[in-house]
Amino acid sequence: MTSPAHDPAWVRGTMTAVAVTSPKSVETVEIPIPGPLAGHALVRVSYAGLCGTDLELLHGTASYVLDGRTRYPHVVGHEWSGTVVTAPGTGLAAGQRVVGQTMVPCGGCAHCRGGRRGLCPHMREVGLYGLQGAAAQYVRVPASSLVPVPDTVDARSAALVEPAVTVVEAFRRAGCLPTDRVAVVGTGTIGLLAVQLAAHLAQHVDAVGVDAPALELATGLGARRGLLPGQADPSAYSLVVEASGASAGFARALELVEPGGRVAAVGVTHEPVPQVDAARITLDGISVLGIRHGLDHYDETLGLFARGVLRAAPLIHAELPAAEARQAFRTLETGRGARPKILLSFDAADAADAADAREAEEAHVR
Repeated sequence: MTSPAHDPAWVRGTMTAVAVTSPKSVETVEIPIPGPLAGHALVRVSYAGLCGTDLELLHGTASYVLDGRTRYPHVVGHEWSGTVVTAPGTGLAAGQRVVGQTMVPCGGCAHCRGGRRGLCPHMREVGLYGLQGAAAQYVRVPASSLVPVPDTVDARSAALVEPAVTVVEAFRRAGCLPTDRVAVVGTGTIGLLAVQLAAHLAQHVDAVGVDAPALELATGLGARRGLLPGQADPSAYSLVVEASGASAGFARALELVEPGGRVAAVGVTHEPVPQVDAARITLDGISVLGIRHGLDHYDETLGLFARGVLRAAPLIHAELPAAEARQAFRTLETGRGARPKILLSFDAADAADAADAREAEEAHVR
């Protein structure tokens, strides 16, 4: 058996990558391709998605930067899809289309052994801390963190599996039932994915947000109504998914949930929420569930995309090549409109196929 160090299929040399080089500075850079490592695969990246966490890395406000886990220059990219180049001794075949799990737990601690891998205290996360991001031509990752992509799921949909697994975890933890009346607070990527899954699982779903075009998009994705904050009835929902990550959104979620209902907090609120009525949580028997991630739901989530329960194309605002990384971040911050997702493309062939697929999907949404 050829050792990883002598694997002739492992690409050597340099590659293009997108890195935050210092606070408020993002560059397209040339860096070494990661070398062979036992138990790891080299993957040719197709797409890397950008989200609000990447903006926090850019501005230096991410917790990973503040506590020293991440240092600049830092290659971003924790939402991604690609194709295996080589993975010696792992059982993965060259040419296998894959999506990468962001969280890479240690596998040996009490949390990992007890079935709670997402809480591993020795966690590393691709593109966030501990592991190079996938906004690059190639990424080296543990083979155990790769999940095969079905033929019926295109590469850019696969790049949205990472945020979608958290939505799946939210509905699983909340025990969503067909009789539930669901409100989704927030109309970003997480919120719009939550609307789609709620429309599949529950009696009905309303989207609550501050952006009228995004609310209109939500209705096209299965929401019964798109409501501005003042239009949503208090105590009217048995399950509320807080996906905005805003202090006001968290407070609103607690207002909207009925006595005995559940709030699944998916958005990460970085500011205090002074409006919280703690007495109501207790006296009305409200369950508040913190949803960190959905590490164990990648296969299930790929199945949801394969069956059309979840659709990526309506969420994608733009696909830009790595050379236009600065423009991608500017658009992410200021110019997305209703569609929240920006993808960086590292594969011209995939990009051409995606353009055709997107045109067909947009016709379907209309």
